[in-house]
Amino acid sequence: MAYWYESSIDRQLREAAERGEFDDLPGKGKPLRGHGGEYEDDWWVKDWLEREGATAAVIPATLALRRETEDLDDKVDRLRSEREVRDHVDDLNERIGKANVGLMDGPPVVLRPFDPDRVVAAWRERR
Repeated sequence: MAYWYESSIDRQLREAAERGEFDDLPGKGKPLRGHGGEYEDDWWVKDWLEREGATAAVIPATLALRRETEDLDDKVDRLRSEREVRDHVDDLNERIGKANVGLMDGPPVVLRPFDPDRVVAAWRERR
């Protein structure tokens, strides 16, 4: 003897489908965006931000800081003097210190501070 169980959620979905409430949804009959492609680990976050019309300004401070560390060379290349580069690295290192001890909003991060002398030397080479 087989038993059939329908949860309240399944029942609500079945009844809504029978009433035709899903018939005119946008995208009906079309493949999901990105179907067949590779997904990044955080694909769902990027998709949600895009759907909500959010900008990069709403990402948590620790993640923005991580991105800033990855883009350090591009940032310092736009600076005009060694003093500006050193000031930027000092500011960045101060924020890295705060993030590493949990004083910034967002998921925990462990970032290495930058050696200002090395950053300046690399900046000089690229100029």
